[in-house]
Amino acid sequence: MINDGLRIALLSALPITELRGAIPIALTIYKMPAFSAYIFAVLGNIVPAIFLLLFLKPFSEYLRQWYYFDIFFEWLFKRTRRNTEEKFEKYGALFLLFFVAIPLPLTGAWTGSAAAFIFGIRFWYAFPTIVGGVMIAGVIVTLASLGVISFI
Repeated sequence: MINDGLRIALLSALPITELRGAIPIALTIYKMPAFSAYIFAVLGNIVPAIFLLLFLKPFSEYLRQWYYFDIFFEWLFKRTRRNTEEKFEKYGALFLLFFVAIPLPLTGAWTGSAAAFIFGIRFWYAFPTIVGGVMIAGVIVTLASLGVISFI
């Protein structure tokens, strides 16, 4: 059971699958109990967020010493802030929480951590919000995988 749990945690830590892919695999392939699948997937999905929130800024600052990376980050910051800054200023942490909690592609802890970095949100403000979003997404994915709720 522990080995399967570690597999699910590692699968949940990947940016492509996150817990949206790990929970259904835990329930169907590994036949894990729903609570165990949820716990391992949520914990696995939270770990990368810690490192992303702590190290994206220093890593981007290191890369910006080269001309093309500097151009890229300048474009990224301007474009992202232009398209979403108004929503973020209006809804704040609630926007980040729901953004991470919605179990759709490109809306998980990885993207939420990147958004927190782009908007300059401090670690101790962004981390609990992302954890809350991951927990909500985990509940939604678990219930959907069990057939309790369905999406149209």
